[in-house]
Amino acid sequence: MKTSANVIVCCSKRPFCSVCPPAAETGSNPSDTVRLTDSLTAHFNMSVASARAFGQPFLDCGGIMRKFGVSTALLTPFSGNGDIDTDRLGSHAINVLENGADSVTLFGTTGEGASIGMSERAAGIEALLTASCPAGKIILGIAANSVADAAQQVSEGRHYGISSYLLLPPFYFKGISDAGLFNWHLQLFQMTDPAANFILYHIPQVAGVGLTVSLVNRLAAAANGRVRAIKDSSGDWENARSLLALGSVPVLVGDERILHKAVAKGASGAITGMANLYPDRMKRIVETATEDRALSEEVNRIVSVPVVAALKTVLASRLGDTEWERLRAPLTSLGSDARALVLGSSAKVA
Repeated sequence: MKTSANVIVCCSKRPFCSVCPPAAETGSNPSDTVRLTDSLTAHFNMSVASARAFGQPFLDCGGIMRKFGVSTALLTPFSGNGDIDTDRLGSHAINVLENGADSVTLFGTTGEGASIGMSERAAGIEALLTASCPAGKIILGIAANSVADAAQQVSEGRHYGISSYLLLPPFYFKGISDAGLFNWHLQLFQMTDPAANFILYHIPQVAGVGLTVSLVNRLAAAANGRVRAIKDSSGDWENARSLLALGSVPVLVGDERILHKAVAKGASGAITGMANLYPDRMKRIVETATEDRALSEEVNRIVSVPVVAALKTVLASRLGDTEWERLRAPLTSLGSDARALVLGSSAKVA
């Protein structure tokens, strides 16, 4: 949609958008022009309750906010010999899609993506496609330190018709400048199929490398439309607010406990590990911008122990299928106390 100066034309998919004031307040039609700078400032100064009352998330307002919804950060099941259990993986992907997820993310952090060898990745992709998961509903995790290896992972995904990629920054070297990270990302964009779009990934507590707000803004501006979103899994509400205030790239939230607040402020959705367990509940949070307090309490317990092991333990319990508990080294299973903690919290939510 064309814009001029600081003016945009608000969309009309809902009674009013998540940035522009409602018609009832302005006395104007929701499709009237509004000043972008003024309306953004007002929007981000709202309380969460006010934003929920006076704004609807997921509206494409001048390209600022685009609907994403809920993507399940798929857990990766392993067989007794350590291979990817393709049957369970495909079945699980279809199950979460049928129960509320809009897409699935394969080989992200929750899926132990950094522990999946290059020669194994095709089996995981094919498992989803064989289970009738459309390529358009698959987001493929990219975890590599070299640009060449990352480009190879993207190329393989493109071979299978996948267009969206969750891109972990290079994580071996620490203390890297924004300039260095900018160059790495831009080289990857230049080396890969222009049809590939990327979700930038900020998870410094795991990767040891983060993406500053200014770097995200710069990458979005330089990527010629290939940055689809930024996933903020830091759990830092102020960082999420700063990303949302940019208005230049859709924001996805990884921490389920702040998701409702982010959606109320205009976040486009979430890529979330808890959607392995509760895709319907996660969808409800994204659609209503309302906290699920019981789920937030369960998240508190899960993040107090090794997260991937906890999620697999709870999923195995819910499905009555202990095969789901297998982890790939270096991750290890929960001890008895941690196991009791997360299974007890799951029983309260279910």
